Amino acid sequence: MRGRTIVSLTAAALLLVGPQSSALPEPPAPEPAAEQGRGPAPDARNVVLAVHGGAGGGLVRENTTPEVERAYRDGLTAALRAGEKVLRDKGNSVDAVEAAVKVLEDDPLFNAGKGAVFTEDAGHELDASIMRGRDLAAGAVAGVRNVRNPISAARLVMEKSKHVLLAGEGADDFAARNGLPTVTQDHYWTQARWDQLMKAKNPATRDLADPQAHGTVGAVALDRARDLAAATSTGGLTNKMTGRIGDSPVIGAGTYARNDTAAVSATGAGEVFIRGAAAGTISNLVEFGRRSLAEATFEVVVRRLPALGGAGGVIALNRAGEFDAPHSTPGMLHGYLTADGRVVTKVFLDETPANR
Repeated sequence: MRGRTIVSLTAAALLLVGPQSSALPEPPAPEPAAEQGRGPAPDARNVVLAVHGGAGGGLVRENTTPEVERAYRDGLTAALRAGEKVLRDKGNSVDAVEAAVKVLEDDPLFNAGKGAVFTEDAGHELDASIMRGRDLAAGAVAGVRNVRNPISAARLVMEKSKHVLLAGEGADDFAARNGLPTVTQDHYWTQARWDQLMKAKNPATRDLADPQAHGTVGAVALDRARDLAAATSTGGLTNKMTGRIGDSPVIGAGTYARNDTAAVSATGAGEVFIRGAAAGTISNLVEFGRRSLAEATFEVVVRRLPALGGAGGVIALNRAGEFDAPHSTPGMLHGYLTADGRVVTKVFLDETPANR
């Protein structure tokens, strides 16, 4: 077990150059106001990286085999460990969220990359976005059909173009020209997603207990320079209209990161998250409303978005290492990594109670 880094601003500064430079960044202690317990409290503290695998029905403990539980926990853990390696190797928060999301995109359990859901015409159209909290740089792709890892394409848009969002064939071509691996549509195919499409086309057989009803994936991270980043990637909705774009590639809706407020990645009813400007509103409530992170996420996810007719959740992290994951769906698959290397994953309904 790695020893804990001393929690102090002095030690945090020494962490950048001292002999413990391979350790994870240690967030500073929360500001006094955050410790006074105004309203909702954060889910965890001292967090440097978190991921989600989608909001939805969640897993029911008594109906879930040990193999299924292990598969979901292993998927989330693998993503967290990939991001952890980046942070320990002195990578930045953008590197960390990209690494974590790529693992989830390559895992067929999740609705992003391999394992993405089908559109109404039995195709795949994928969306992703990434944002850096230090300078509000952002990039996104929408409706891509041939990129293996859409989150890497989104980062290319941020770093190699003057744009924020590219869509469709233009986004695919841009990714290929810049050296990203390309795939054919059958790369994304899985039997489980095909079965979901067949059920969606026949409402009488639709599985309302689908744990991946909103199977978007995402990550938020805090690096040793105390810079935040957020990333989100999705295959969208099963049987969605061809050309439909949800909140995941929309900066301020599905993804947002600003150093002095929060890094946020969302999952849920995309149209409502767009209309409610979900991720950006959380940031604004912290900045202008002087809300704590937990208060801001609760206000948006539990109060405002359901009133607009949509359910979902977010993972959110601030520079103090406070982490929150509220959701209005019955469950939300997610996990987090603390500065001392501890990994926590939550996959069962009783681990992630709704509307809190």
